[in-house]
Amino acid sequence: MAHPELTAAAALSAWLEHLAHERRLSPRTLEAYGHIGRHYLTFLERHRGEPQRLVDLGTVSAAEVRAHLAERRSGGHPLNARSLSQTLSAIRTFHGFLDRRLDTPSPMVALVRGPRVKPTLPRPITEDQARGLLHEPEADPDLPPWEAARDRAVLTLLYGCGLRISEGLSLSRADAPVPETLRITGKGGKTRLVPVLPVVRTAVDAYLALLPFPLQPSDALFRARRGGPLSPRQVQATVQILRGRLGLPDSTTPHALRHSFATHLLGAGTDLRIIQELLGHASLSTTQKYTAVDAERLLGAYSAAHPRR
Repeated sequence: MAHPELTAAAALSAWLEHLAHERRLSPRTLEAYGHIGRHYLTFLERHRGEPQRLVDLGTVSAAEVRAHLAERRSGGHPLNARSLSQTLSAIRTFHGFLDRRLDTPSPMVALVRGPRVKPTLPRPITEDQARGLLHEPEADPDLPPWEAARDRAVLTLLYGCGLRISEGLSLSRADAPVPETLRITGKGGKTRLVPVLPVVRTAVDAYLALLPFPLQPSDALFRARRGGPLSPRQVQATVQILRGRLGLPDSTTPHALRHSFATHLLGAGTDLRIIQELLGHASLSTTQKYTAVDAERLLGAYSAAHPRR
């Protein structure tokens, strides 16, 4: 059923509502899609010289989409090839929603090809580097003991369970003492069961024993210095400091611990399907990237050790 009276902005809002409540995308992903959508509609209004309605979105040409991408590539904050590809993907998803839900197809959008994106491999750290990173917080004499225990607990959780930083920080006080298996809600609202190693449970228990703030069951488990919930940005800043002290590469981030979890399991002979389940990947192709990483490491070790190198 068509909605000729609907504005383009209202159509965008309807799409974001659909992504939030039906697709259950994360707040961060929704923010990114909203940013892309508003840029896109602003371009169309400026390019066409008038406010846009839903019916106008059905007449978008391939040339207009290409012009928008060209502007994003060369504007004040130019996008790289990967970001441009993500922008085009979001625009296509938006128009797909307009077609299915608001009876406003725009067939020309499908003719636009995105930029070629060179595939990138995950960049894990070694087992020794991971071990050093987990112990380093307690080597800082100026850090209050409870904060050192917190940082170690968070990093041990991310590495030991292969969690995304948002998943680790979503745990509440009611989740501790941490059980042998955690039910984690990941991207798209999908849940998975993740086994928890004893070393992870011990690290969380040590943090809670020193935590100076009383918590209600629904409160976030990990707390910042003044008692508020610990934020992803604070964890990223902590890892940045630790990697500087240890001389680790800039690619050592909280998310690199998730990559390391997968790569080290694969190197130990774990089945790829099991790793896919543990990481919560919807597609096995996403998990298969770790086989390339493992093969690359094997070839590197072979080249370094072979007597005829």
